[in-house]
Amino acid sequence: MSGLGPNGVPIPFRSCNNDICPIDHSFYGYRIDLAANAAFLALFSLSLLAFFAVFIFTRRGGTFFIAMALGLISEIIGYAGRLMSWRNQWSENGFLIQICCLTLAPAFFAAGIYLCIRRIVFAFGPENSRIPPKFYTRIFIPCDIVSLILQAAGGGLASSAFHTGKTTDVGDNIMIAGLSFQVFTLLVFMALSADFFLNTSRRRRALGSAAALDQDPALVALRASPMFRGFLAALVLSTVCVFWRSVFRVAELSHGWTGPLMARQDLFIGFEGVMITVAVWALNLFHPALCFGPVMDRKFDAAVAAADGEKKKGDGSADGLPETKPSTAGSSANASDVERGA
Repeated sequence: MSGLGPNGVPIPFRSCNNDICPIDHSFYGYRIDLAANAAFLALFSLSLLAFFAVFIFTRRGGTFFIAMALGLISEIIGYAGRLMSWRNQWSENGFLIQICCLTLAPAFFAAGIYLCIRRIVFAFGPENSRIPPKFYTRIFIPCDIVSLILQAAGGGLASSAFHTGKTTDVGDNIMIAGLSFQVFTLLVFMALSADFFLNTSRRRRALGSAAALDQDPALVALRASPMFRGFLAALVLSTVCVFWRSVFRVAELSHGWTGPLMARQDLFIGFEGVMITVAVWALNLFHPALCFGPVMDRKFDAAVAAADGEKKKGDGSADGLPETKPSTAGSSANASDVERGA
């Protein structure tokens, strides 16, 4: 039962609509804010168009574009489901569409973030990283896929159980496991990224820029670029937003689809809508294809392998001295001057 009819006759849940039953008895527990959800739908649609335009214009970062596009398409479908529910908040279809799509979408954004870190490591010098650059994608992308599979499987099981009137506990628990694994993966990623930043800063203070950082002229110029610095800040902001949103989703789903946090539209708008909007638009404004420029097309792995081969052939450095890295594409006489002006 979800309400009482004009004659005091109980109204079954599936027969309810916005006109005859109390809104707090609906799937959501609150009246959906049409303006806020329409605004998020518009912002995510514009963001998708912007990512598409940059990819068409630059032809760079295809994998990053795919990851962001899949996430944005999921967000758009999810908010379309919420707008469907605005007409009738007892409609099952809109509710299931939004809860599944909006839960899954940030996993794609996390994948896009993971794809960026390898090139950042190459831009500053792989020797500053605790792990080889290629392992950032080899570790974190599979973890993200596992998280995505768990969330999708859990969402499917929970939706099926909900549709047939059975308990959604099994599906909910699998979704929570996927989200928790996503939070853990992001936490490890942030720890390694922070370690890379601290190690780079420490080596730069101890050895100077010329020894601590790759002196390829193109990379020196890249590090001095305001757009690249803006991109680093945008990536940090985006990562933190996706992380906090994922933490909120774990807390929200921990009490099931009818828990107290599920009935808080203010928290949903703040931790779901606003956080993810900031995350994607930060990377729209400081798109890696625009901020890296031609460096985005570099085949860094081959260059590093060649440099390492040369180093092994004629390594005459004294034991105990800090390791420095040869340029991946040669250096110029004024490279250190450019770096000091960064």
